[in-house]
Amino acid sequence: MSMLKEFKEFAMRGNVMDMAIGIIIGTAFGKIISSFVSDVLMPPIGLLLGGIDFSNLAIVLKESVNENTPAVLLKYGLFINTIIDFLIIAFAIFLVIKSLNAMKKKEEEAPSEPPKPSEEVELLRQIRDSLKK
Repeated sequence: MSMLKEFKEFAMRGNVMDMAIGIIIGTAFGKIISSFVSDVLMPPIGLLLGGIDFSNLAIVLKESVNENTPAVLLKYGLFINTIIDFLIIAFAIFLVIKSLNAMKKKEEEAPSEPPKPSEEVELLRQIRDSLKK
């Protein structure tokens, strides 16, 4: 089997395609959450804390010497935004997994088919049907 054909079979398996779709959707979801945190959530929080813009919070480690060399900054405000991004994404994933587990539990609890009657019940049914005839 050629390597190209083997790779094609591997790439077309359901699990690989599902994983690829999940990664793409997850990346897009991450961008949405990042925008939500930096553009929607953090401005009101910064306003409540006295007009602080978290994305501009930084500690200057070394000043800029000239126009060609930028200052060295420790940007802890962006780090705070990233932590909030992570917490929101983790909470959303937790909710999705919790709902999936609840649906799976309901599936397991619901019997797939009615239980088969015992031998006595079957015999009694046969006797009933014989008497009807």
